[in-house]
Amino acid sequence: MASKVYFTSMRTHGESLPHKLQRLLKKAGMESIDFDGKYVAVKIHFGELGNLAYLRPNWAKAVCDLIKAQGGKPFLTDCNTLYVGSRKNALDHLDTAYENGFSPFSTGCHVIIADGLKGTDEAIVPIDGEYVKEAKIGQAVMDADIFISLSHFKGHEGTGFGGAIKNIGMGCGSRAGKMEQHSAGKPLIDADRCVGCGMCIKACAHDAIKVTDRKAAIDYDKCVGCGRCIGACLKDAVHDAGDETNEILCRKMAEYAWAVCKDRPHFHISLVLDVSPLCDCYGSNDAPILPDIGMFASFDPVALDKACVDACLKQQPLPHTHLTEMPHVCEDHFINSHPATDWRAQLDQAEKMGLGSREYELVEVR
Repeated sequence: MASKVYFTSMRTHGESLPHKLQRLLKKAGMESIDFDGKYVAVKIHFGELGNLAYLRPNWAKAVCDLIKAQGGKPFLTDCNTLYVGSRKNALDHLDTAYENGFSPFSTGCHVIIADGLKGTDEAIVPIDGEYVKEAKIGQAVMDADIFISLSHFKGHEGTGFGGAIKNIGMGCGSRAGKMEQHSAGKPLIDADRCVGCGMCIKACAHDAIKVTDRKAAIDYDKCVGCGRCIGACLKDAVHDAGDETNEILCRKMAEYAWAVCKDRPHFHISLVLDVSPLCDCYGSNDAPILPDIGMFASFDPVALDKACVDACLKQQPLPHTHLTEMPHVCEDHFINSHPATDWRAQLDQAEKMGLGSREYELVEVR
């Protein structure tokens, strides 16, 4: 059965865009969820410092105000990153969120970094998927009664596009969860960066790291790939191998998204605007490759992503952008933008897991 996806354009006639988003969410049935007295995780990307393509805090406030009006207790959340940047631990992550405008004063709710100070606060969720047997999800995300995703739909260098499934699956993974999705292997140590401080040894619960001649080394027979050493390293000398293919990355990500959403109410929102060619995780953003299209909402994140990508593929690329500079290899903007990717894998795997359906009915809200 086709899922309903609700859409409205960015055109307004005297109405604010945040108010129009709230109208869309009401039409899409978000208020049918029993929010009264419930903790509600609103998953959003706070943007890396220097990046200006991320969603403005005004959008988050519109969503959280609607939840609070129904008696819910919303909080904005994300998990720490696996890579070096301004969101690799909870303190830096909070500083980044506040600097980018996501404070309780601007959004009306608090920010909680779901996987804790060093990315190690996680819930183990058994899923018995094709690629993942136990998903490692940020604890605060799993502690919530209700899950809402608010996604910026854009291009992505590893998954083709980043929409609801990526915001949920990759975004809610703890450091170990992100490592599992990105890598079939275990962490690596950059000897040039390592100073032999021993912080990684203290973080390792499996006695898998030794320091010799002021350089750390990993015993891979003992290493379980938890990624705790990555969060502990003060010199960014420990990193993931990044050796998984883009297709497997997409499929693992979809299984993680299913783990986040299963067995509780969930609802999903995507804004297709400022469609940058790369993820908001970068410390800069290139010009949008497509025009702003509008706002989409659905109970089905698979249908939502499919509706968003279909809407994008109908658009003409904006001139003088990354997309128009890339070779035209097919009639797909996201594959042309990143030829080594195929976004269809994430939707295929998510549908196999029962997260949703690629068949949808688009309902326009004017």
